[in-house]
Amino acid sequence: MWHPEPFIKHPIPPTSPPTAEAAARALLFSPLTAGRLHLDDRTWVPAMVPWRATEDGLVTPEVLAWYERFARGQPGALVVEATGIRDVPSGPLLRIGHDRFIPGLTELVRTVRRASGGRTRLFIQVIDFLRIRRRPEPERYFREFLTITDRHRALLPGTDEAIRERLARLPEDEWPTFLSERELESLMLGERERVTDTWLPHVRDLPAVLPDLFARAAVRAERAGFDGVELHYAHAYTMASFLSALNQRDDGYGGTRDNRVRLPLEVHAAVRAAVGDDFVIGCRFLAEECIAGGNTAGDAAWFGAELARAGMDYLSLSRGGKFEDAKQPRVGWARYPYTGPSGYECMPTVRSDQRGPFGRNRAATQAVRQAVRAAGCDTPVVLSGGISTFEQAEELLRDGCADIIASARQSLADPDWFRKLRLGLGHQVRRCVFTNYCEGLDQVHKPVTCKLWDHVDLEGDGVALTADGRRRLVAPAWEPPGT
Repeated sequence: MWHPEPFIKHPIPPTSPPTAEAAARALLFSPLTAGRLHLDDRTWVPAMVPWRATEDGLVTPEVLAWYERFARGQPGALVVEATGIRDVPSGPLLRIGHDRFIPGLTELVRTVRRASGGRTRLFIQVIDFLRIRRRPEPERYFREFLTITDRHRALLPGTDEAIRERLARLPEDEWPTFLSERELESLMLGERERVTDTWLPHVRDLPAVLPDLFARAAVRAERAGFDGVELHYAHAYTMASFLSALNQRDDGYGGTRDNRVRLPLEVHAAVRAAVGDDFVIGCRFLAEECIAGGNTAGDAAWFGAELARAGMDYLSLSRGGKFEDAKQPRVGWARYPYTGPSGYECMPTVRSDQRGPFGRNRAATQAVRQAVRAAGCDTPVVLSGGISTFEQAEELLRDGCADIIASARQSLADPDWFRKLRLGLGHQVRRCVFTNYCEGLDQVHKPVTCKLWDHVDLEGDGVALTADGRRRLVAPAWEPPGT
């Protein structure tokens, strides 16, 4: 993963956890009621992809165990991983694009309800993504994938087959002479569809297709028993790309901010019309894209106000994580949108610049919340990014940066950390060290675990292990003293 150069090695923040009495008075552990959203407290486990579904996108015992372990920590809310809305193969990621996925998702809901004692609200994040291909072997790219055009024919006379053979034998330093910028990118990084590729019928038709796909997915989530859906408008994927300042579609869905927010609003409207009045609809989007020419905090603040006015039940803010600055993958691997500078902004480590990795999304998220309040909306705003202590969380809430505090990596390190703090047992919290061991596993599509516990008690009774038997799949059990 990319990190700033030169970098400063930051220590994890010191902490002095509260007593149970002090925790009971804290904003973090106070209830929240805003419109349809009701939480017992303001703690939130955001979506993380654990790579535990089947290749067909079905819930497995490993998926159930993953979410059960977080639910036992009794967070105010838990968001299930990015779940595909189309009925198309997408590897070991959960899917919700057909009714056959409902039974497994229903069992997932039951598992979380039981493990949390009914305390945790459960949402599922729903996502659409366009095609991305693995980086090809150069000879295969020239012989199979490259579309021969009149430009190639003018530069290299002969039959199309002869042109392919000549290109396949070219030295790498001559590729830019014969390939367009987009062709060169497909060769060096792997082909990637964009929402601006409107010459492709399925891309041109996205505004006509996506509202219904998201709405149907939300109906399935409601039937499975979820409390709501989180529309995935963040990072490198379809809906985020419509919001992006890089989106210059000329069909009324790109260019100006009004045009770029049009499809996200239409998706929300379609989902709202399809589900019950009490069903929560939130979204996750970017406080900053962190790429050249991308959205800034000012754009995010404007979008936040528009989404809130439209009736979104909560806004969850992330940052970065874009394809545009991702590192070149190895041959045979696909681009991963968290390997470049914007990916670092999404998941900063202790190897950081002067700003450090902790609470890095603070200022931009606060700008969004201020814009939402200025628009006359009380829509709750969820803040995430390098938060691992009670003091950090409480300060962010008291300073008006957010209404809810989310933590992914610290929750993975210790799924019970919110519960331990609430019980006055914060000295027992297993502290995340923010080296992104977990993200490294995600990058190569291995089951995500934490280095602080995945080699502990591997031979214990009933411990679920990875296929190679080298890592445990969930954190060791914990119960408060006296239970």
